[in-house]
Amino acid sequence: MIIGYARVSTQDQNPQLQLDALAGATCEQVFHETATGAFRDRPELTACLRTLRKGDTLVVWKLDRLARSLKDLVEIVHDLNHRGVGFRSLTESIDTTSSGGRLVFHIFGALAEFEHSLIKERTIAGLAAARARGRKGGRKPALSPTDVRKAAAMLSDPKITKAEVAKHFSVSRVTLNAALARAGIPDPQVAATKAPA
Repeated sequence: MIIGYARVSTQDQNPQLQLDALAGATCEQVFHETATGAFRDRPELTACLRTLRKGDTLVVWKLDRLARSLKDLVEIVHDLNHRGVGFRSLTESIDTTSSGGRLVFHIFGALAEFEHSLIKERTIAGLAAARARGRKGGRKPALSPTDVRKAAAMLSDPKITKAEVAKHFSVSRVTLNAALARAGIPDPQVAATKAPA
């Protein structure tokens, strides 16, 4: 069975060109996504991929209608190939049911892996350079060092509860406790309860 998949683009909201091309490719069933690729959830693509069986062929008008990135495209086509499903892109004249088409996708897979390696290397190099300049990666602390000192000062007043201090700084009690511990500031309220009578 030949099954088509069409998806509108942000620039072109009219899918008729795709639908006509898929009809011309003798698709027996066409799944048509009306949301653009900006939305992560693509229910029609999910339904389309579920429908495909061994021996079927998935046809798209253009490669970018199926996937948002080279990595995404390679993963989808490899999964289809593993399931015994062929893939054709009409605009790029790629057909994985032929040896030439399979070769193209092996090259695409190698390029996607190469791109992933480059991104990883750049990320590691960037983090190392930032560390060399004294910067740390990760999320910015919820409380600045000044906030932590203010919180400790507030907590030294026995009339003020930890919940009130946490609320004042718009953080949870757990975050407040962690910030105090990180700064090496003993919790004044805990210290007060441990003080000898």
